[in-house]
Amino acid sequence: MISIVLAIVFLFFAVLFLIGKGDKLIAGYNTASEEEKKKVNIKRLRILMAILSVITAAFVSILPIIGDNTQGQMGATVVFIAVTVAFIILANTWAKKK
Repeated sequence: MISIVLAIVFLFFAVLFLIGKGDKLIAGYNTASEEEKKKVNIKRLRILMAILSVITAAFVSILPIIGDNTQGQMGATVVFIAVTVAFIILANTWAKKK
């Protein structure tokens, strides 16, 4: 039940990012100075955050299905961490203005 609620919350975040209302939820961006914010392509960053929110919702949803299978949990966690690192790299490259 908790995983369903968390998945819904992350899907809600994804919608917020896509409609342009979730900028204050992006760590680092909300505390950046106006000069630093000008260096970021916010539309691309919103897209990345929305996709990552959907992936997080899927991850949270799949964990109860995996259950007590330690190998399954470990595999899913490793994939999730790898995807998160990839999105951090994209946020610092693709979402930056040239």
